[in-house]
Amino acid sequence: MTASAAHSTATPTARRTRYAVVGLGSRAQMFVRAIASTHAEHAQLVAFCDVNSTRMQVHNRTVQGFGLPPVPTYQPQDFRSMLEREQVDTVVVSTIDRTHDEYIVAALHAGCDVVTEKPMTTDADRCRRILDAQAETGRAVTVTFNYRYNPVHAKVREVIAEGAIGEIGSVHFEWLLDTRHGADYFRRWHRDKANSGGLMVHKATHHFDLVNWWIASSPEVVFGLGKLFFYGSANGTRRELAHPYTRAHGAQSAAGDPFALDLAGSPTLRALYLDAEHEDGYHRDQNVFGDGITIEDDMTVAVRYRSGATMSYHLTAYSPWEGYHVAFNGSQGRLELDVVENSFVDPGTAGTAPGEALHGVDAAPEHSSRLTVRRHWEKPLEIDLPEATGEGHGGGDARMLAEIFGGQRPADPLGRASTHRDGAQSLLTGLAANRSFETGLPVHVDEILAL
Repeated sequence: MTASAAHSTATPTARRTRYAVVGLGSRAQMFVRAIASTHAEHAQLVAFCDVNSTRMQVHNRTVQGFGLPPVPTYQPQDFRSMLEREQVDTVVVSTIDRTHDEYIVAALHAGCDVVTEKPMTTDADRCRRILDAQAETGRAVTVTFNYRYNPVHAKVREVIAEGAIGEIGSVHFEWLLDTRHGADYFRRWHRDKANSGGLMVHKATHHFDLVNWWIASSPEVVFGLGKLFFYGSANGTRRELAHPYTRAHGAQSAAGDPFALDLAGSPTLRALYLDAEHEDGYHRDQNVFGDGITIEDDMTVAVRYRSGATMSYHLTAYSPWEGYHVAFNGSQGRLELDVVENSFVDPGTAGTAPGEALHGVDAAPEHSSRLTVRRHWEKPLEIDLPEATGEGHGGGDARMLAEIFGGQRPADPLGRASTHRDGAQSLLTGLAANRSFETGLPVHVDEILAL
């Protein structure tokens, strides 16, 4: 059955944008729901592409749950023929990070627009390929920086743009990933820097994009220090945290280890990963204190921006609580944002499906935000913020998806929509930091990638 036979709530004369999704892991759930259900009046899901047929079947069951027929499925070698056969308008890319450029470039040259997960890619050469393809084709590349759509982050942008603290001189930014969320990067394909670019690229690209957007500038010089301090075999053995298993499922030695992920205990993760292992051999539940980890878990970065502002940034992936603190020092005062996403990790539930709770499906256990303006010679002023739910990156997912798939782009006075250029700008700090980790020297970002 072809995708054109799918049920639609659209008016008979309306032509819906035809979407294909490539990369059908857990993150694709958000896009599949948005296209096949929430925004089905304007969007039509017409194809899946993945190396793993089982995972595509899982997502097709979701599609059928919305009362639609399953969409055709394709292997990566058939990606280009899929675009033509299914008359795809826009490709959604949610594969592992190092393959983003392959699908983005192929889609652009096939005449399609692209919506891609962050990071846009993992290194400078791949980024240049994407930028060149976009320039040659003129097609649109949208990078899903959902943190821009969080209303708390939007308020920060508004306050700075209004000049409440004057010209920005410096930024201090600390982000803490707890031992539930942070550990998860060390269980998955992200643990190999060749796949993800490390947390400076995969995770911090969110944060570096926010700073670029907040202060309306881009990085010029970066110096960084990074290390694997907590996770990994040597650290786990030295601190007597390690348990002798390669992956948690089926391992008696994983019992009682709060860092062991229980894939079988989650219907979603079981279906997407445990039941799909026979096809590609991918283990979603590797030991965070095992061998083969090449990414850092403790990173410090200093940045000078083209505006003259500077930033001190720190990312920790083994914190007892989760949240972040951002402070902006300006010529007329200081702006401070404090966010708590999870005040502590319960060891009894630490291994229960963090992928679901932390990727927009469920709400975080708790969430609080405080934004304070401290102008010179004035009493501090706490800014009223929208009620924080913690759901879907503070509500950012739903707002972003509505803008991307909702049929028409609303007014965007804050400039939240992210293009290929924003995707590249967000990479510059992380790529330069990675080089600085290796060389021990400051790095001019133009040496990495001149835009």
